[in-house]
Amino acid sequence: MPATPAGRRSHPVFARAWSVMGPQAMPREDRAQLVAGLAGEVLEVGAGDGLSFAHYPATVTALTAVEPEPHLRAGAERRARDAPVAVTVLDGTAEDLPVPSAAFDAAVTCLVLCSVTDQAQALAELVRVLRPGGELRFYEHVVGHGGVGAALQRGLDRSGLWPRLGAGCHLARDTGAAMAAAGLTIEACRRFSSGGLPHIAGVARRA
Repeated sequence: MPATPAGRRSHPVFARAWSVMGPQAMPREDRAQLVAGLAGEVLEVGAGDGLSFAHYPATVTALTAVEPEPHLRAGAERRARDAPVAVTVLDGTAEDLPVPSAAFDAAVTCLVLCSVTDQAQALAELVRVLRPGGELRFYEHVVGHGGVGAALQRGLDRSGLWPRLGAGCHLARDTGAAMAAAGLTIEACRRFSSGGLPHIAGVARRA
């Protein structure tokens, strides 16, 4: 469920490709695990075409989904109609969320923080909109810990090739460190490989 670069640019080719790739990029059981136990008012940033909506538990009283890409957002609006919780889909970017401060008990990002134009600003926005003690559930691919793989990730980022192919996706971001720098406390973090890329998934909390 990727975020698109700043300017709310349309990526129709990528959006069509994501409709096929999305279910493979994150298994259903991982989507369900990511949102399990959430309650209250929840924000999903970079909701894509709404693949995760079906997995939210009934304890979520309201789900707000933000997606900048118009073709993906249209898919999210369709899936929202059949979701088990009330979903409001909004046009917006992670760096400038169209929602009030301290409005949410939890926020969710799935393969989004790799693609935002300004990761630090996106994380600052997530901190802004979470209530004190609110949690961020995350599932992101990240740079590896050294070796040939990490060097290849950095090289592809520097070349600009991968970001162009992936609608702004970056392979070499240290997203865990960026969360900590934003003032979030990582309470649980699982490291694993999926699709040949290192990933992290877990829970971070706002002070």
